[in-house]
Amino acid sequence: MNHCVLEVDVLQAPTLRYTQDNQTPIAEMDVGFDALRPDDPRGQLKVVGWGNLAQDLQNRVQVGQRLVIEGRLRMNTVPRQDGTKEKRAEFTLSRLHAVGATPAGMQAAPATPRAQPAPQAATPRPAASHAPAPEPAAQWNSAPLVPDTDDIPF
Repeated sequence: MNHCVLEVDVLQAPTLRYTQDNQTPIAEMDVGFDALRPDDPRGQLKVVGWGNLAQDLQNRVQVGQRLVIEGRLRMNTVPRQDGTKEKRAEFTLSRLHAVGATPAGMQAAPATPRAQPAPQAATPRPAASHAPAPEPAAQWNSAPLVPDTDDIPF
């Protein structure tokens, strides 16, 4: 299954066009995302939205906005001016979430639901003498996907 979720910054305003046969709206925009390692270059990707998502992109997304996008990733072969061919990644959008301040009409990234404690009887609890310290939360993107050393013997 091909399903990707990326947190991106909008680099280019969405452009809207329509298919010739049934006038389905298509919106395209360029987005950027952080690299896995600090010394790697920032990634860039073309995002394509179809139908109602295309209209949402056109109406609600602005340059510089931070988004969480969900969809499919695929590779396209594109001819260059010198006659050679280049492969480029393209992201087909299936869902769109705003990060931070939410513009009117756009849904924010869903929050993690928290379990509500069950009501308890009013019984006094003894004070805990040695409560374990909470573990620090794991940092996203804190470890590289590929280790610096390779233990494979070939």
